Amino acid sequence: MVQHFLVDARGRLRPRAEKDGLPPTGRRLESPYDLEARYTRRGHRTWVGYLAHTTETCDEGSANVITDVATTVPTGDSVALPGIHTRLKRRRLLPAEHLVDSGYTSVVLHDTAARAHRVTMVGPVKTDNSRQRKTGDGFARENFIIDFDRREVTCPNGQVSGNWNELPAMAPYTVVRFDKRHCGPCPERSSCTSGAARTVNFLPRRLHELQARNRADQQDPQWQRLYASRSGVEGTMNELVNGHRMRRCRYHGVAKAHVQHVLTAIAVNIERLSTQEPEDSTYRPRSPTAFQQYLDDNELPRPRWWRQGQ
Repeated sequence: MVQHFLVDARGRLRPRAEKDGLPPTGRRLESPYDLEARYTRRGHRTWVGYLAHTTETCDEGSANVITDVATTVPTGDSVALPGIHTRLKRRRLLPAEHLVDSGYTSVVLHDTAARAHRVTMVGPVKTDNSRQRKTGDGFARENFIIDFDRREVTCPNGQVSGNWNELPAMAPYTVVRFDKRHCGPCPERSSCTSGAARTVNFLPRRLHELQARNRADQQDPQWQRLYASRSGVEGTMNELVNGHRMRRCRYHGVAKAHVQHVLTAIAVNIERLSTQEPEDSTYRPRSPTAFQQYLDDNELPRPRWWRQGQ
């Protein structure tokens, strides 16, 4: 726990503050008993520990079972997605469509899932967070015409820029900058950019088209009905947390915590499957036990409190 203390100029040991150079939360030790546990925040809830990512089936007419549980140190949800797909592929449980919330989605992950695993991800792609998009005033990126063949971008007022740069540092984004000579005299420059000239960032052609298609699909009522099925996993998380106390970790270390999470998921699956009626509900008398068969063969009576094999 040396990270949290320092010796000041007077030689006194005192707690280290943020201004004294505390490590980022992803590397900061939070407990002397579990060196892998990390501080995290999800909405209004904060804790020190791990994250559990749950995948389950959502087929109609059958019990929904948990097919994967990932236990990770606190990080972005999207970091866990490639591992989830890899494990489901190894178990031959990859779905044709994978419904995920916005924390697991990005255009790159949508493309990777389709190309590497032939899985169609269904989830909301984040919208453009530019100032123009947020305020609804001015020109957002979708108001510009991108010509990938000519490597040019045309602004809403008809100005064309061929200053096309594919910067490795910003991969996979392409950056197009308009000239000051074009933006300076424009009467709508203040609504378009706060600088001297407008800069437009966008993904490579394949990803750009995939992003546009996904955003359009999100407005389709059929897509919205399909995505509504994802809300069922929230009930599963509530069942794991409140019904089986999965949020209280009984072990130290991510590996042992993962064992607890997997065993909890197995218990939930057993509960769900035990409530299902067998496909063939025809009554079949149970075969007598060896001792019951002995009694029958020797014409000995069975006491009423013994199982009758019926």
